[in-house]
Amino acid sequence: MSKSLKWVGLAAALVCVGSAMAAGKPAKAQIGADIDTAVDISASPTLQRWQAGGTVTLGVREAAVPMSYVIGANEKFVGYHMDLCERVVHAIAPKAQIKYMVLTPQNTMPLINNGTADFNCASMTNNLMRQKQVAFGLTTYVSEVRMAVRADSGITSFKQLQGRNVGAITGTTAVQILRKYASDNDLNFKTLMSKDQFESFLLLESGRVDAFVLDDNMLAGVIGQSQNPKGYKIVGEVIGAEPIAIQFSKNDPQIKKAVDGAILQMIRSGEMHKLYNKWFMQPIPPKGVNLNLPMGEMLKKQLAAPNDTPLEHFVLPQ
Repeated sequence: MSKSLKWVGLAAALVCVGSAMAAGKPAKAQIGADIDTAVDISASPTLQRWQAGGTVTLGVREAAVPMSYVIGANEKFVGYHMDLCERVVHAIAPKAQIKYMVLTPQNTMPLINNGTADFNCASMTNNLMRQKQVAFGLTTYVSEVRMAVRADSGITSFKQLQGRNVGAITGTTAVQILRKYASDNDLNFKTLMSKDQFESFLLLESGRVDAFVLDDNMLAGVIGQSQNPKGYKIVGEVIGAEPIAIQFSKNDPQIKKAVDGAILQMIRSGEMHKLYNKWFMQPIPPKGVNLNLPMGEMLKKQLAAPNDTPLEHFVLPQ
């Protein structure tokens, strides 16, 4: 089967090159042409099992709007990365049965590593430490560290935070990035720490802080779930960015090739951009709120030149 797939891909490539040459134009390199997606099904018992109709367990989150979250009494899991995960599974194993398992940040990698869950569909940064335990697909989101403010605050830049109160979440990379930015730019402000995004947002709602700093997708999610979404907006320079991707076992390299191949096809066809617009630029359940978060320049560049570069090698444009 893998030989047939390789020959079909080669034939399609030759047709494209031939058509371009016949038209007197140089052949244009296909997006991600240098990425290895030649799957050898015979070398992967797991892929064989999935393709025969076996069960694929997707790790999910219950409140990570808009990446992976649950709605309704029937607990339907939805979100940008949920759609992505489900489409990847359908592409590589159309007959597979899908079931869902709620994961936490603490147990995600152990459960992926031991095979209890096959994929993690929530938002998780690709970094070198995690790559020692799990494999990451191509980057499908780039979280940009910015800030949420009240819409009438007049704040548009981090440099306006001088002498103000700022909210942040304990233990997040956003806190480290914020502190470095403050040090590099001689800014002095008081930081009020919280345990999660909901607690930090309450500080913003109550007026105890003037801004709340975190990844843009998480800020958009908590604003969308608030009582007055139009009363807040995401502003400021991008002071940090992290590559986000779905995770799976690193013990089977054929799964990595299959997943990357499915993601590449979604990028090439424009489906990835449509998914982004669906979850970030259109009304989403359960309240029908539009997060109105246009695709960032870094994600646009990632989709134009797909890769799985970890955080440590990720360069923030100057």
